Amino acid sequence: MTLIPRARGALVRLVRRRVLAIVVGLALAAPAAWLEVSGRSGAWWVDGLSLILGATGAALLWAGLVGPQPDWLQPDRDRDR
Repeated sequence: MTLIPRARGALVRLVRRRVLAIVVGLALAAPAAWLEVSGRSGAWWVDGLSLILGATGAALLWAGLVGPQPDWLQPDRDRDR
C-alpha cells in the first residue's frame, strides 16, 4: 500500500524541479511521437503504451515550462467592500 503514495511523492518532486521535468517529458514524448508517426508498431499494446507515454511526457513538459500553479488564489479583500 505504500507504493502509490511514494510514486505520487516522486511525481510531485519531479514536477517541482522544472528543468528535470522538461528533460523527462521530452524523453517520454519523443519516442512516443516517433512510434505514433512512423506506424511501425505491429502490436496493439505498443500503440496504447506510446499514447500513455506521450501524454505523460506532454504533461511533464507543460508542467516544466509553465511551473507549478497555486491551487487557490485568495480573493482581494479590498475589492469586496
